[in-house]
Amino acid sequence: MVESYAIDYVDRSEVLRYLGYAGQEMTAELEERIDDGVGRCLSIGAPRGTWRIFEVAGRGAKGDGTPFVRLADTSLELLGSSMQEHMDGAVAVGVMAVTVGMAVERELRRLSLTDRVGQVVFDAAATTLVERAADACEASIVSAGHERGLFSNFRFSPGYGDMPMTTQPVLLQALDAQRQLGIALTDTLLMVPTKSVTAVVGLFEAVQPSTHASCAGCACFDFCKIRPTGHTCRG
Repeated sequence: MVESYAIDYVDRSEVLRYLGYAGQEMTAELEERIDDGVGRCLSIGAPRGTWRIFEVAGRGAKGDGTPFVRLADTSLELLGSSMQEHMDGAVAVGVMAVTVGMAVERELRRLSLTDRVGQVVFDAAATTLVERAADACEASIVSAGHERGLFSNFRFSPGYGDMPMTTQPVLLQALDAQRQLGIALTDTLLMVPTKSVTAVVGLFEAVQPSTHASCAGCACFDFCKIRPTGHTCRG
């Protein structure tokens, strides 16, 4: 499933958070640069995502004791204690990848050579934008799980906890993400475009403690496909 996301704003407070803002006084010039950076990012960004749902085929431990969760119809295995805990009781897993595209990547490179302050601001805006795209993609997985009578937890990315970055190549292959989204990997397993996100979401037969208690404050609120039907992801 490949999707494009119409995102026309990002949370300015999130941009400031990525800039390390902690209440410092800002000049009018910096305020304007932030607004310009956000506007430029929204104008050239092309947020897109792809996702699939795989059944959980089994669990166990490798010869070295590393826990794994094996997914059906793919060579993707979710390794580590973090995944063992995150997917405890999951019957299926949503696997996702999103990116904001190469135009953003090219702008970051241009600014790195011409405007270091502009690059820092634009980078924060692009990070906020790709996280918004990830929220939209996650909302699609939550909705698909809801249609199957399943409940979700939250997305978890390679590199968090002890989920290894070596998950990336197989995860991207499982989604055909290079062809679908143009995401490639460097030798050090960094994604290009750099403003890309991969993650997995557990799907369960029972409501999870990590599920939002209400729609208020939910990261997926703006992209939710369940709420307009009069239901919620909690049932």
